[in-house]
Amino acid sequence: MPIEFIIILLPFLFAVLIPIFHRRLSKKFIGWIVFFIPLSLFILLTTFIPRISNGETFSNTYEWIPSLNINFTTYIDGLSLILSLLITGIGALVVFYSNFYLSKKESLHHFYCYLLLFMGAMLGVVYSDNLIVLYAFWELTSVSSFLLIAFWHHRKASRAGARKSMTITVSGGIAMLAGFLMLYTMSGTLSIREIIVNVDVISDHTLFIPALILVLLGAFTKSAQFPFHIWLPDAMEAPTPVSAYLHSATMVKAGIYLVARFTPIFGGDMTWFWLVSGMGLITLFWGSFNAVRQTDLKAILAFSTVSQLGLIMSLLGFGSIALYFGYTTESIVYTQATFAALFHLINHSTFKGALFMMVGIVDHEVGTRDIRRLGGLMSFMPVTFTIALIGSFSMAGLPPFNGFLSKEMFFTAAIKVGSLDIFSLDSLGIFIPIIAWVASVFTFIYCLIVVGRTFTGKVKPDIKERDLHEAPFGMLVSPLILVTLVILIFFFPNIIGNYLLKPAMTSVYPTFPVDEMTPRIYAWHGLNPELWMTIGVIVLGIVLYKLVKYWVRVYKWFPQKLTFNSIYEGFITKSEDFSENLTNRYMNGNLTNYFIYIYIFFIATVAGYFITSEAFVWNTLNDSNVDHYELILIFVMMFTAVALTFAKSRITAVLINGVLGYSVAFFFVSFRAPDLALTQLVVESITTALFLICFKFLPEIKKEDSRRIWKISKGVISILVGVTVTIVGLAVVHYEKVTTISTYFEDAYHLAGGKNIVNTILGDFRAFDTMLEVVVLFIAGLGVYALIKLKARKGDTDVESK
Repeated sequence: MPIEFIIILLPFLFAVLIPIFHRRLSKKFIGWIVFFIPLSLFILLTTFIPRISNGETFSNTYEWIPSLNINFTTYIDGLSLILSLLITGIGALVVFYSNFYLSKKESLHHFYCYLLLFMGAMLGVVYSDNLIVLYAFWELTSVSSFLLIAFWHHRKASRAGARKSMTITVSGGIAMLAGFLMLYTMSGTLSIREIIVNVDVISDHTLFIPALILVLLGAFTKSAQFPFHIWLPDAMEAPTPVSAYLHSATMVKAGIYLVARFTPIFGGDMTWFWLVSGMGLITLFWGSFNAVRQTDLKAILAFSTVSQLGLIMSLLGFGSIALYFGYTTESIVYTQATFAALFHLINHSTFKGALFMMVGIVDHEVGTRDIRRLGGLMSFMPVTFTIALIGSFSMAGLPPFNGFLSKEMFFTAAIKVGSLDIFSLDSLGIFIPIIAWVASVFTFIYCLIVVGRTFTGKVKPDIKERDLHEAPFGMLVSPLILVTLVILIFFFPNIIGNYLLKPAMTSVYPTFPVDEMTPRIYAWHGLNPELWMTIGVIVLGIVLYKLVKYWVRVYKWFPQKLTFNSIYEGFITKSEDFSENLTNRYMNGNLTNYFIYIYIFFIATVAGYFITSEAFVWNTLNDSNVDHYELILIFVMMFTAVALTFAKSRITAVLINGVLGYSVAFFFVSFRAPDLALTQLVVESITTALFLICFKFLPEIKKEDSRRIWKISKGVISILVGVTVTIVGLAVVHYEKVTTISTYFEDAYHLAGGKNIVNTILGDFRAFDTMLEVVVLFIAGLGVYALIKLKARKGDTDVESK
């Protein structure tokens, strides 16, 4: 088996095995067993770095549904390697951290099962070259993240956050699937690489812009871009290791990956530029602006993640301009925006992962994340304070931390793009560096809040009585590794640039010379505008931080009813109320009404089709002769059908209904189908006998007391149903709107393995139908099992700690 398949399937394999064998394992060892899975995958992936950095790529294909052009094709290049290293590397650190963070009373086998399921899905996303396979893994990340966010399902907030996350991300995924199908319609292939090769053919297609917008909807919802960002803060109800993994390094980066992967297809188009860069800038500002007002440390980091994702997204938008110009000496400079985006993608994963783990440590040891109750922890938790200081200052863009390097590159890109005279930038471009700078000021403020309000000042009375102390060493290891990387990347950035970022640039700009797109990363560029912007951020940020209690009132100017959360909750509530009212109107317990709904739909669709398409053709010249005994059967069935409606007892109705059934059997005999006739006779006899036995004990039928118009309506519907069925029966003999399938009958033995075409059709279709029925019953059984087993147990607690 190719190694790429092993990398993807290994987490799924252990996700299945852990719940099966967890009873044979001590809870102390489950986490450590899981730890070696991402660790071994990370080590394995590092062996790809030398070859990938030399321009090699790796691809393998397993034919899945070749008739539909759906194959499991993996493709490893520079871009997918960066994401897979983050997925496995941060994953290993998170699992290590979880071993010390989560209580052994927790359902750890479920937690690690969901985590591995998510890890495998993310690896599938970044390695898939087939659009449909990518979509399947994409939605699997939404399902597994739902399970992780709702891990503490006894909490109402956890369940609500999981539902909101899944609703928004899955909705975006469906839109993305529609975009993928449009790409397939335009290009005739589901391979991303083949679409990139044929991009000139599809760029003028009428579906190009709709596909672009739909693909971006999927990316924006997954990466929490404005206005879809509202799910991310609520997802912080998940355990802190989940937040450190999903919401800093992996899941939220899936949308970033998608934009980078599809930039060679859509990049250079004005719509792509404005949507990606514009939405990114708005998200950057809105996330940083709202982070300042939060009082929960995880909420601050949630909005900061939204803001940082907006920064990366805007850089990818800036970099797409290079594809508009094509390869020239002047256009190469804009590729450095994409270089900065990929660089900050790595940097953000390091400092944000460390910060989330730091918040988990504070909550674990102090018992709260509320900054109004925190303060003065620096003397009690010096190592945790150091982690917070390095992580926060890197996020703020200060030296000597890696965030400073990519933030300076962001300022450079914003200034250069803002001075262009294409895409209406000559009038709107001035706002790009302004928004970038203002958002950076707010970023600096909330970074100071994270450090200052938590670790400096006096110890608050709420926590003074607790035994404050540093976290266990095991819990500090993972964040310490990450902050060490923050510093090392600052001093040795070009190792990352040459071995990871350089090959990834080829993935985004496949026709550009890679050496010219890979700049040398320096910490000092002289007294340039970017440095003055940074100095301005620091000065104004410190002033506003000191005066925050005076100007924070500005947030009260925003009416709560008009927030995006309120709009979302209102929409969901109204939708549920509307659905409930509508359902109560037609689901009233009256079986007659249910049949009426079915028949009206049947008449509207089937008869409506024949009427509007002029497909009904009846040529009596080609019809077979009708024998006199067949006419007798027809009149008998018509008489009994009419008589059935006048039956005054259930016994009489059952007997008349039996006459209808036996008449059908006689028709089968006249059509020389004895097997069907025997089947009909057996079934009719059994059902008639059962009906007679059951209905004997029921009360007499009462005369229906309904209005005359209601009776007439039901009569009209009955007649229309009969007319519709008759039309279908007559038209099917002469229907020529579709190609005949009689050629399949001629080759039935080779296609279906049977000489009797009736038997093979029944066998194939019944087998398929039975398979689906078994699946439905299996799912129903799982639901019943879950309802029985997952009862609230006595002693369940709402705390994360041990």
